[in-house]
Amino acid sequence: METRIYQKENQLHFGKLLKASLFDIYASRFLAKQLAIRDIKAMYRQSYLGILWAFITPVFTALVWIMLRQSGAVQLSDTLIPYPVFVFSGTLMWSILVESINSPMNSTSASKGLLTKINFPKEALIISGIYKMLFNTLVKLLLLVVFIIFYGLNFHWQMLLFPFAILGVVIVGTAIGLLITPLGLLYKDIGKIISFGMQFIMYITPVVYVIPKTGIMKTLMELNILTPLILVPRDLLTGLFPEYLGYYAVVVGLSIPFLFLGLVFYRLAIPVIVERVSG
Repeated sequence: METRIYQKENQLHFGKLLKASLFDIYASRFLAKQLAIRDIKAMYRQSYLGILWAFITPVFTALVWIMLRQSGAVQLSDTLIPYPVFVFSGTLMWSILVESINSPMNSTSASKGLLTKINFPKEALIISGIYKMLFNTLVKLLLLVVFIIFYGLNFHWQMLLFPFAILGVVIVGTAIGLLITPLGLLYKDIGKIISFGMQFIMYITPVVYVIPKTGIMKTLMELNILTPLILVPRDLLTGLFPEYLGYYAVVVGLSIPFLFLGLVFYRLAIPVIVERVSG
C-alpha cells in the first residue's frame, strides 16, 4: 500500500502560486478559446448591426474631434500626420488599454454563475477576456488600415514592430486589471471609479491632441505613464520616430512584475469571492 505523509507547509509561497497560475493558463487555453468564441457569438447574435458595433465607437469618437477641430470650436496644434489618422489611431490605442484594464473584471463578473457551479482553472477567464479584446482590436485595425491607405501614408518596416507595441499596452492594462478585479467584484463602485477616472485621464494623455510645447499640460502629459503607451504604437504605425521609446520600455518592464503579482492576487482572491457569492 502507498504511504502518504502529510505535513504543514506554507501554502502562500509566491513562487509556487505563480507557477501554478502559469500552468493553469497553459492548461486552460482550449477552454479559454471556447469561452471567448461563445461570448463573441452571443455579443453579436441578437444585434442588427452585428460586428459593426466594434467600429462605431472609435469612428464616432474620431469624427467628433475632427469636426471640432475643423469648425474651430477647439484649437489643436498641428500634427505630423493627417489629423484623422492621428485621432483614430489614438482612440484605438486608448480603447485597447481600457479594454485590457476592464477585461479581467468583466470576464470574471460575467461568469459568476459558472464559478459557483463548476470547478475549473479560473485563469481561463483572464485568457478568454484577452482573446475577446484582441478580436475587437483586429476588427478596428482593419478600419485603421483603410484610414492609412485613404490618406496616402506609405507602408514601411516599422509597422512590423506595431504588434509588439500593442502587446506592451495589453501587458500594462492586464496588470492593472488583475490588481483591481478582486475589489471590483466585491464593490461595484470600483468599476464606476475606473470608468470615470479613465475618461478624465484621457484628456491628460495625447490621444486626440499632441503634447503642448509649454505649460502645465506638457508637464502632466510627460509624467503620465500612459503617454508612451499611446505615442510609441502610433509612431511605429505611421512611420514617425518613437521619441518616447525608452519611457515605453520602462513602463512595460515595470508592469511585468505587477502582472505576475496580479496573477497570484487573482488566484488567491477568486476562491474567497466565489465562496462569498455562493453563500
